[in-house]
Parts: sequence; structure tokens; C-alpha cells
Amino acid sequence: MIIVPIKEGENIERALKKFKRKTERTGIIKQLRQRQQFEKPSVVNRKKMMKAVYVQHLHTTEEL
Repeated sequence: MIIVPIKEGENIERALKKFKRKTERTGIIKQLRQRQQFEKPSVVNRKKMMKAVYVQHLHTTEEL
């Protein structure tokens, strides 16, 4: 649970901004989106492999 301390007379916009920043840092929104859509482990592994190939390709092209 996220708790955002608000000072007396603080603007609601500022409090909302603090809340958004705190949720982004903790990764709650990212985790929520992952839970909404289930991916099979094989699909997850395939995505990791494709990302690794892409990154390796980027590194090799930088060296040339």
C-alpha cells in the first residue's frame, strides 16, 4: 500500500504528482499490467532471446 504524506494546505495537484511518482518508482503499474495478461513461459523465453540477439547485434555494429 502506498502512503503519500500531505502537508497542511498542500495543493491536490502536487499530492497527485507525488502519488504518481511513488507508484512509478515502486513498479506497481508495471506489475499490474503484467498480471492482466498471462504469457506462456515459452513466449517469455522467446522474447528474452530475441531481445538478447537484438542487443548483441547493436553491440557488434557499434564496434565496426
